Amino acid sequence: MVNPMSRRLPLRLLLLLLWMSMPLAQAQAAWRISFEDPAVPDTGVVAIAVAEGLPADGAFAAIDARSGGALRRLAQAEGFRGRKDSVLDLRGFGGYDRLLVVGLGEAPPTRLALQEVGGSVAQAFGKSRAARVELVWDGREPDAASQLAFGAALGQYRFDAYRTSDEEGAPAGDRTLVIRSHAGGAAADDYVTQWQPVAAAVAFARDLVNEPANALTPEAFVSRVQARAQGLPLRIEVLDVPAMQRLGMDSLLAVGQGSVHPPRLLLLSYQGGEAGQAPLAFVGKGITFDSGGISIKASADMWRMKSDMAGAASSVAAVLALAGRKAKVNAVAVAALAENLPSGSAIRPGDVVRTAAGKTYEIISTDAEGRMVLVDALWYVQRQYRPSLVIDLATLTGTIVTALGGDYAGLFSRDDALAAQLLAAGEASGELLWRMPLREDYAKRMKSPIADMRNTGGTPASGTAAWFIAQWVPKPLPWAHIDMAGSALSEGARPTGPEGATGYGVRLLDRFVRDRHE
Repeated sequence: MVNPMSRRLPLRLLLLLLWMSMPLAQAQAAWRISFEDPAVPDTGVVAIAVAEGLPADGAFAAIDARSGGALRRLAQAEGFRGRKDSVLDLRGFGGYDRLLVVGLGEAPPTRLALQEVGGSVAQAFGKSRAARVELVWDGREPDAASQLAFGAALGQYRFDAYRTSDEEGAPAGDRTLVIRSHAGGAAADDYVTQWQPVAAAVAFARDLVNEPANALTPEAFVSRVQARAQGLPLRIEVLDVPAMQRLGMDSLLAVGQGSVHPPRLLLLSYQGGEAGQAPLAFVGKGITFDSGGISIKASADMWRMKSDMAGAASSVAAVLALAGRKAKVNAVAVAALAENLPSGSAIRPGDVVRTAAGKTYEIISTDAEGRMVLVDALWYVQRQYRPSLVIDLATLTGTIVTALGGDYAGLFSRDDALAAQLLAAGEASGELLWRMPLREDYAKRMKSPIADMRNTGGTPASGTAAWFIAQWVPKPLPWAHIDMAGSALSEGARPTGPEGATGYGVRLLDRFVRDRHE
């Protein structure tokens, strides 16, 4: 929510401000963000950012002068020189209740660096009872204020839906973060129309991934998306079990047949581009819990498998972001939703499945279920929407985690141009990708004596999994597969997000659309 300066803004923006000021999610913190001129306050709770070496001008110099040089002396005594990711946190200094000095390092601030400053400030004051925090930015980058605000919105995220106490220091009441920059109140337009919808979508994706599997079944996933999409220019289609049976989606149905919670196929489409223009298709794996089925996983860390629907969450949230900021593009998200559990009705290794496309495969491992739900979803979105390109996102293989850890997601594609665009979007958004090989000779490892192929072919599992999925996408159609198994959950806090669900993929896809179509 912006300050009263918003009265000068257009009616469309005021309506959007009202909508965006509503609670974004049950877990979202209570910051309100406003924008003002870059005057340096002389009291209260203030944050500033400084380049390495401690500048002789700007907010740092102004506060240092007011304190008779005490700020610089104290920084030197503490060994603070403004190195990147360093912080000087002073309480009761020079008339301020609290003064936070964030180091930028030597390099000129990028958008990502600005987002990290905003996120660091939001996190530093996350447990504070201060009603107002003022962040002063000296630079004149045209979109600095909106990027600081974007980072703060990302960094303030909390998931408190199941907490019954205040042990983590949940903030009491509404609080305001004031971004002071040379853009002044005019920065509100850019932030509210272009970046706050993305931050809200990231929060929604994080909420879905953080939810326990007993709360987020396939049916519940659909209900959450339907509720979140209200008021946005979106079309929702949901296929239940009878509908999928009529279409011959035996692959998606097979994965969910061991659970009492039936599978669903959810499609969320947005028409912001030219009428008749082929949409972008984002297809997400939505296994709301993955035990491995009959090929059951080890019990250690199985709790993490509640996040096996992160690809679906990010695909849907990306389209919510596009609709929220009125992007001039057509896009459709597909969530292939099922719960993979062992039971008397579950699929078995050795079973043969016929997909909606007519292809068959032999199940070697029921724990290779992600590719099984994706192939029917890929077939359906191509039949119904004839997209211009397809990107699927999935927490698919453990081997990609071994190879890339949590810093990168694996990128597989037959299209060099599309791969290059996604790699660039990853660098720009901070959601990094690393291109992995996709070899045609993987087919030899996937041969079956009784079906068209097997659903797994041994090592390298990530490459053969991507090859399997590719068999349902014709070669002329640009396609990319993103294996985000290591990126869906974070082991520790980062400036733009806490430990836990990251919402990986939302910013990546949003940046991809901005660079390619806007």
